[in-house]
Amino acid sequence: MISRTTVDAVFDAARVEEVIGDFVQLKKSGSNYKGLSPFTEERSPSFMVSPVKQIWKDFSSGKGGNAVTFIMEHEHFTFPEAIKWLAKKYGIEVEETQQTDEQKQEQDAKESMFLVSKFAAEWFQSQLKTEEGKAIGYSYFKERGFSDETIEYFQLGYNPDQWSAFTDAAIKAGYQLEFLDKTGVSIVKEEKKFDRFKGRVMFPIRSLSGRVLGFGGRILTNEKKAAKYLNSPQSEIYDKSKVLYGIFEAKQSIAKEDLCYLVEGYTDVIQLHQAGVKNVVSSSGTALTSQQIRLIQRLTKNITVLYDGDAAGMRAAIRGTDLILEAGMNVRVCTFPDGEDPDSYAKSHTQSEIIEFLTDNAQDFISFKSNLLKEEAAGDPIKKAGMIRDIVSSISKIPDDISREIYVRESAAILDIGEDVLFSTLAQMRNAGFQEQKKKEIREKAKEPMSKVENAVASVKVDRRALLERSIIAILLLYGGKDEIFEEEYIQDGSGEDVDYITKKEEHRVYEKIYMDLQADEIKFTNPDFQNIYAKIIDVLLLEQKLDVQLILSAFEGEYANVIADITMSDDKYQLHDWERNQIFPKLKDQTVSEYTSQVLLHLRQYLIYDLVENINRIIAKNNPEVDNAEALKQVMDYNLLRTKIDNKNRTVVPSDGLSRFLFNS
Repeated sequence: MISRTTVDAVFDAARVEEVIGDFVQLKKSGSNYKGLSPFTEERSPSFMVSPVKQIWKDFSSGKGGNAVTFIMEHEHFTFPEAIKWLAKKYGIEVEETQQTDEQKQEQDAKESMFLVSKFAAEWFQSQLKTEEGKAIGYSYFKERGFSDETIEYFQLGYNPDQWSAFTDAAIKAGYQLEFLDKTGVSIVKEEKKFDRFKGRVMFPIRSLSGRVLGFGGRILTNEKKAAKYLNSPQSEIYDKSKVLYGIFEAKQSIAKEDLCYLVEGYTDVIQLHQAGVKNVVSSSGTALTSQQIRLIQRLTKNITVLYDGDAAGMRAAIRGTDLILEAGMNVRVCTFPDGEDPDSYAKSHTQSEIIEFLTDNAQDFISFKSNLLKEEAAGDPIKKAGMIRDIVSSISKIPDDISREIYVRESAAILDIGEDVLFSTLAQMRNAGFQEQKKKEIREKAKEPMSKVENAVASVKVDRRALLERSIIAILLLYGGKDEIFEEEYIQDGSGEDVDYITKKEEHRVYEKIYMDLQADEIKFTNPDFQNIYAKIIDVLLLEQKLDVQLILSAFEGEYANVIADITMSDDKYQLHDWERNQIFPKLKDQTVSEYTSQVLLHLRQYLIYDLVENINRIIAKNNPEVDNAEALKQVMDYNLLRTKIDNKNRTVVPSDGLSRFLFNS
């Protein structure tokens, strides 16, 4: 277990904008930062980070929280793992009690696989210092021109040309064969066990946060039956379609330069990085996927694809770029002189020469594709027609209207064809795409069970109470410790049939007003999340007389971070699209905190009274002989009178998002 002292130290040190800035490209937006969601595919930023509140909120996925919960969500860490990761980032020593053997065995399979991968990377690296490693693995890396610093930085290694050298070493070190098999570093067949990467130099593949996910291994012999490069198999921690080689080493440079170079192989990445061009990643020889593009999109919207200058390299440069265009990113292509590739060019040129070459020779993708296909289709009308459709198909993937029009005009000039023909073809393709998307949506809806509709109808009534409970939590989180003037109503003379009331203005802490009113009416929260958060907030306020949201979050160890972030940052979504200008949401900025608090409490009473009346009416409708319907009707009349009284006092409707704008901007 991690000590409370360490947890508190991490919460104090971690800055949410710094932590998230390592994974997402953030831009200033008022007092906050905004960026593209790292959890969904989107083209307009709906991811907000508040340095003041130390909270983040992703409005596209609904996730939110603080620095700790971001690491938990993004890296799929447990709470202790996230604390350790942040402690390392901020140089905080982790204090924890000694784990028992039983506790170690209870670590989940995923964490065990990460530990195996980490051990494997370190062991492979250590083998470069053995006699065999020096003669084969280390010599290979030096022949490629890699410096000792580069070999160390990329954790390059070597797996000896022996059947089970690594597997035996891992088992001796205490790692279970089950997880060696699951990660794919070892192959287990009945009683036999041997190394997957026997006799190969090793390239560890790391996540955005630096954890080893898997490996690429290159064989150094001329065996015809053996693959030149071998990757780790698919596992719970490694999915080659979702990772990019070099992303951990390149992420800061990509964000800083606002540009990512995409190459084909491991050595291309390493050689460019060593030459000083560090904003480079590789798809590791696999076809580019939308998940890989999203990984880059978190850091920049600009990609330059770098490939060899031969015919095969040209075709490789085209593959996958439609996906990049579809993601709304800016794509450029740069091919090297024939006979050169990123690896060889970087080896023989300085950093400034490489950057100058890439800057001068990078073309926008549509121009590159148009010129390339024009040469291939020269003198062949059928090929030219197919080429034009191919280019228009790529343009149709671009989501931005202006960009599409510009590319159509450029392509028309290059291909020497009328713009109207290209625009007409483009319209047909996009219309066909829309129709296909509609059909897909209809098919998906048809698969949904009818109970979803029924559940939605049934939940409408519950949502209103949840909305009011949510509003109370929000007021407590934002203003719970604030002193406010409230209007309190007291009975002046209750001796006659008509009761007279007087109103007095009294000062209360906001949390005291809420707590006393809910206690007086014996109102309890129905939403279990809100109930737990409310109890914790009241405990903190009663003891500390002030509220620190971070204290609440740390007390729950991230469990309710998403709910709390959603509440405390719900108003920040207005900054994203300027919806207020279109009067889509109500504005109640003239209200004071006390007025809004009283209003929410009155609305909650209204709801409860309405609910009671509905329940009584249902009982009356059943004509149960054991129920006195006359007495029940009298109760309904009494409750309706009370509801009318509250209606007269509470004319303003609670806004649909549960909070008025003033709560976040006053």
